[in-house]
Amino acid sequence: MPAFPGGRHSGTVVPLDRANVDTDAIFPKQYGRSTAKCGYGPVLFDSWRYLDPGDLTSDHSKRRANPDFVLNRAELRGATVLLARENFGCGSSREHAVWALRDYGFKAVIAPSFGDIFRQNCPLNGVAAIVLSAGDIDALFSLSRVGVLTVAIDIESGRIDFQGREFRFALAPRERLLLTEDIDWIAATLAHRERIAAFEAARLARQPWLDRILEA
Repeated sequence: MPAFPGGRHSGTVVPLDRANVDTDAIFPKQYGRSTAKCGYGPVLFDSWRYLDPGDLTSDHSKRRANPDFVLNRAELRGATVLLARENFGCGSSREHAVWALRDYGFKAVIAPSFGDIFRQNCPLNGVAAIVLSAGDIDALFSLSRVGVLTVAIDIESGRIDFQGREFRFALAPRERLLLTEDIDWIAATLAHRERIAAFEAARLARQPWLDRILEA
């Protein structure tokens, strides 16, 4: 099933008011020894979320939750949208960071900017990386201090509605395709097979000698 069936999603927002959140904070390195590609939701933001250390053998349901960490607020349980500050997902390129967000239940991260590789990994794994201006993000954090925020995201039109306040964002066509269809990166590329075939035909007409070299 695609991350955004029908191109839309509505959910509660977790306001993580921190800048430069790196991938080790999102997914600590001690869990990277696992070869699984799923099941990392319980260790998302591990060192901030728990008061005691954990490892691959831990029963995370028995660890002591940090009451001061935003993800542990009772009214935010089941939240599906993360609001963050600039440069979210910086640091190493580990794809596990996006897996952990996805496995926890997050459908989107909204921030002023992202680590480049992290942002590329997001749509490949069913998470929308949505960029809004720093001013818009400031306004949303102010709203989050008044009460729990809810949001409606429309991937196709590039619109976000925060309880009556509308914002616009841009995604590349391939990002929209990955988020709204049950396909992978290869299938997203093959969706453009007609353009690829046209390019190859034009290239062959322009450089017919190239195929002979490749066949030699």
